Amino acid sequence: MNSFIDWISQPWPWYVAGPLIGLTVPALLLLGNKTFGISSSLRHVCAMCVPAGIPFFNYNWKKEMWNLMFVLGVAIGGFLAVQFLANPETIVIAESTKMELSALGITDFSGLMPADIFSFENLFTLKGLLFFVIGGFLVGFGTRYAGGCTSGHAIMGLSNLQWPSLVATIFFMIGGFLMTQVFLEPLMSWVGF
Repeated sequence: MNSFIDWISQPWPWYVAGPLIGLTVPALLLLGNKTFGISSSLRHVCAMCVPAGIPFFNYNWKKEMWNLMFVLGVAIGGFLAVQFLANPETIVIAESTKMELSALGITDFSGLMPADIFSFENLFTLKGLLFFVIGGFLVGFGTRYAGGCTSGHAIMGLSNLQWPSLVATIFFMIGGFLMTQVFLEPLMSWVGF
């Protein structure tokens, strides 16, 4: 049993994790004619909790209960992994990345997310407002505007050869590259890093 725990608590290589994620698409389609996506679960929760007669939320959300259970499983699995299966090794980050992040004031690499940004102390600051509140709103708005999130389009949509998912995935990548290569440093200095 200890060898299994040791094996499962190590990071899995991309050539194992990637195909496993990719195989969820045909498994969902073949086993239950279901589509994969995470962001739609927020719509289901809103339809369940706020039956205000809004046409966007007027549908049979009970048919999508499996999706809510999937998201609950992701949350429980994440909690169990962090509490009981955490990799005791230091997270490996390239030295060049550490140097670039250090220049932006990010120096704590001990956890999964940099505590210099992701902490309760930062929540009520300008950078917290920008990163968490405004950034979260933009991600949520963009997800609904694009008709799905990155996992829905890049994993499910591309697997189904959907043209809108290809366009969305291309623009997700362009936005990510622009943010990290062009906008991140000026933005970080503007908010006080």
